[in-house]
Amino acid sequence: MAAFFVLFENDRALRRERVFRDRIDPLDKFTDYELIARYRFPRRTVLELTDLIRNAVQHPTSRSCAIPAHTQAFTTLRFLAKGEYLSEVADIHRISISSASRIITNVTSALCQLLDNVKFPTTNADLAKVKDEFYQLANFPNVIGAIDGTLIPIQGMTGDEEPNFICRKGFPAINVQGVVDANLRFSNIVVRWPGATHDSFVLGNSLLPNIMGLVNGWLLGDSGYPLKKWLLTPFLDPRTPQEQRYNSAHCTTRNTVERAFGVLKSRFRCIHKTGGSLQFAPEKCIKIIECCLRLHNKAIDARIPMNAGNGPMQLYQNNIVYQGVDNDGIAVRQRVVQRF
Repeated sequence: MAAFFVLFENDRALRRERVFRDRIDPLDKFTDYELIARYRFPRRTVLELTDLIRNAVQHPTSRSCAIPAHTQAFTTLRFLAKGEYLSEVADIHRISISSASRIITNVTSALCQLLDNVKFPTTNADLAKVKDEFYQLANFPNVIGAIDGTLIPIQGMTGDEEPNFICRKGFPAINVQGVVDANLRFSNIVVRWPGATHDSFVLGNSLLPNIMGLVNGWLLGDSGYPLKKWLLTPFLDPRTPQEQRYNSAHCTTRNTVERAFGVLKSRFRCIHKTGGSLQFAPEKCIKIIECCLRLHNKAIDARIPMNAGNGPMQLYQNNIVYQGVDNDGIAVRQRVVQRF
């Protein structure tokens, strides 16, 4: 019996006691320029985001040292901006790794629900504004969006589902479809399909075909998309000067979506491969990616500059050629070539 009590006392001595660490408040420590370099947003915007998510992430508790909402916001923004390991993010903000993981899950989910800033233009005034901004780029008329897909690497899937996520470049990923305006702002996003899914399949199973049937305008896509009366693609083999000029104007105008994805991945390094793949389950990765897209729009709306040294990256063009033929699309494209 005496030996039992000795072992019990030794076990109690080895238990880890709760340690309360002083948390550094970035709002008191950094200037706006330094906050943008570390968190991608200045003080005013971080406080706006904190107020937006406060009720969703800060719950009443009788325990001491609860993590305040603005610390949760900073923890999430740091992870999204830098793509660091959870241990590093946790150490910087003086919280545990498990708390950092829960915070990122809760904050990204809250932002996806509450930051409602991805909207396709539908009113006549909005459509006219978007068309005019696109026309000023290369004189391509009636354009209301540029569409493309990009691959976001992930690593958290199980063995059985991994083949569905292996993309054409050989790594597991989420295939993200985006439509942008001339200001590199996303007006429509689809974040749900694994990396093995073709861009044309993602498009066909989205709401875009129905939306485009209700508005007067065109989307511009690369050769990975089918040619339709509302989705114009380039000529694969331009034979006349008019077709060559069409391709040139098409490329310049559609390049906005390539630039938008470049800015997005440069601003939020967690979704760029060189910054480290997302090492979470696919469902959590999808929430993180969608959150980055919505925060990108927030940064565009607030005219927040990119951090020095983190300029837009050049993305590789999609080299997959879609062989589908749509007679209405051919007719519309030919009219554009002849008239403009």
